[in-house]
Amino acid sequence: GTVAGDLHDIGKSIVAALLIANGYRVVDLGTDVPAEKLVGAVKEHQADVLGLSALLTTTAAGMESTIKQLESDEIRGKVKVMIGGGATNANYAKQIGADAYGENAAEAISSAKRVLGIL
Repeated sequence: GTVAGDLHDIGKSIVAALLIANGYRVVDLGTDVPAEKLVGAVKEHQADVLGLSALLTTTAAGMESTIKQLESDEIRGKVKVMIGGGATNANYAKQIGADAYGENAAEAISSAKRVLGIL
């Protein structure tokens, strides 16, 4: 999903389409998704990976708050977090405790395989 406050969905939608084409089951929560809803979906669907997108620098903080929500709900160890979008980079991913960063949609597929131990 695209984090709260961000309405951009092109990159997220391309990543979702490529994941589906590569055999992954994707639950797309859309745009402007609050941390509580993202974490709730992880629980409901027993997700292995949570993908977060942010294009706006003002909304990227929603990624960190989502990771903190996963930690406070004591499920952070059960899900890998991948981030991407114009407001992010590999250093930001490390800073907030994400497991992977994808600079583009193709890299997101490689990142998913890596965090799932497929590569």
